[in-house]
Amino acid sequence: MKTKINFKRILFYLWPHVKKHWLSFSLVFGGFGIGIIFEAIIRPYLYKELIDAFSSGLPKDMILNQSLDLLLLLCIVIFIHLIGFRIGDFSLAYFESKVMKRLHNFSFNKLLEHSYNFFSSNFSGSLIAKSKRFSKSFETFFDVISFQIYFSILTLSGILVVLFIKTPKIAWIFLAWAFIYVLITFLFIKKKIRYDLLEAEADSNVTGRLSDSIINILNIKIFSSSFFEKKSFENVTQDEELKRRNSWQFGNFQSLIQSIMMALLQVVIIFICIKMWYRNEISIGTIVLLQAYMFNLFDILWNLGRAMTKVIKSLTDMKEMIDIFDLNTDISDPQNPEVLEMKNGHIKFNDVSFSYKNGNSLINKLNFAILPGEHVGLVGHSGAGKSTITKLLLRFADTTKGEITIDSQNIKNVLQDDLRSVIAYVPQDPILFHRTIKENIIYSKPDVTDEEMIAVAKSAYAHEFISKLPNGYDTLVGERGVKLSGGERQRVAIARAMLKNSPILVLDEATSSLDSLSEGYIQQAFIELMKNKTTLVIAHRLSTIQKMDRIIVLDNGKIVEDGTHTELLNKDGIYAELWNHQTGGFISE
Repeated sequence: MKTKINFKRILFYLWPHVKKHWLSFSLVFGGFGIGIIFEAIIRPYLYKELIDAFSSGLPKDMILNQSLDLLLLLCIVIFIHLIGFRIGDFSLAYFESKVMKRLHNFSFNKLLEHSYNFFSSNFSGSLIAKSKRFSKSFETFFDVISFQIYFSILTLSGILVVLFIKTPKIAWIFLAWAFIYVLITFLFIKKKIRYDLLEAEADSNVTGRLSDSIINILNIKIFSSSFFEKKSFENVTQDEELKRRNSWQFGNFQSLIQSIMMALLQVVIIFICIKMWYRNEISIGTIVLLQAYMFNLFDILWNLGRAMTKVIKSLTDMKEMIDIFDLNTDISDPQNPEVLEMKNGHIKFNDVSFSYKNGNSLINKLNFAILPGEHVGLVGHSGAGKSTITKLLLRFADTTKGEITIDSQNIKNVLQDDLRSVIAYVPQDPILFHRTIKENIIYSKPDVTDEEMIAVAKSAYAHEFISKLPNGYDTLVGERGVKLSGGERQRVAIARAMLKNSPILVLDEATSSLDSLSEGYIQQAFIELMKNKTTLVIAHRLSTIQKMDRIIVLDNGKIVEDGTHTELLNKDGIYAELWNHQTGGFISE
């Protein structure tokens, strides 16, 4: 894992969203700047003038007049400081809420650009945590910048200006001390980055493991593996605890050094003030002003150290998502895409090969065509390459060699969204959104009428069971559709595909886990779905296989047989072997 933070890279992603709201951004710093100058610099100076007036030895009438003038000025200063801070507060609330919304949307959009394989290779919970921390960390980052670091820099600058005018000797001491303090703080923070990065990584691992366990709660219950999962989770949290404790303890050591430096400065300044007062070089009011400035300086610099730690922590959290932004997508759209010209739905695989990154070949020089409107079944032993073919056609993965064309157009030359808009896909185990049944069905075509939706639900043999639900089409299906049975989810997915009405259909039949009634409904629904479509089916059922126009038999990524059901049985090859070893009406794989 990289332990360096590229601030320029982070700013590269943040700045476009910040500059969209430049006015509120400017008002934040303008309002707070006015408030800080009048509260932290001018107001203590007026108190100093009041004390000097009271200790001047002048007649009481003159002291009273001076005091009333100073009191009026003090009221004006307080009023301006309050107005400045309120402008800053209201502008900050508007600015941060707007930018955070943009960052949420930006993160979501960037995640969607990645391929299906990217999500298969990463914990969903970890991705969610990183995405949420990205926008939340911006809030922390900007709060610290505007409230603490900006306050500190402006206050320190104002104090030094006043001190160089009134007491140059003490001003130089303040400046030298502040330089050393900030330098030491910076060195500590630079060292602490590594601890914070390790802590952030451990936190993401905890979130990912927690999400993975909750998603697979059924497996945990079925296999009685609660004890194993608890121990496994404890190991992950133990690692997080160690890395978090190391980060916090290093921060505590930093605080100790800062406290010692502040104590030393306080002793030195008080000693110098006593000597200067003794020599009549400064007034009592100036001593009070110096003490006020010093405690103010201590407060802001103490907070500055913690603020810098928070900044590094927020940058660390943002870096996790920035690293994802910087990843090249393994499936990319062409820079100059062609317009997809869908005519008949003629699919061709020309010398198609596919290998994993480690070099293991899964498909080698595959050649076949599916004619417009033809129904083709894919069969073969497990691992023969059936699912890989569907992934390549949908561009969930890209060919290593060769090309796939639709109506003589290479699918790599068109936008992925355009390609998938002409293909309806029904997976073996459909996953539904945690939304209503209606929302899940019309997801493929949101602008349809209720009548059209109900019509496809009837064609998919889903309307009957939906109507019996307490809330009908407005029933929430639960996360991943867990409130519905496997057969019900399959029929909702078929209805969704019917509504899409794409010229090409890719489907993976449900397995024998379905009951016979659901099986019958789904068979009828598949028949309705395949009408007038170029269809590629990973076929499991005998009834489906027999009805295919052609059957392609795969073995080790190669086509070993191709023909109708009868032709392949007569060849007495792999297909005949699969057929003869059928179980319960399903081809044995």
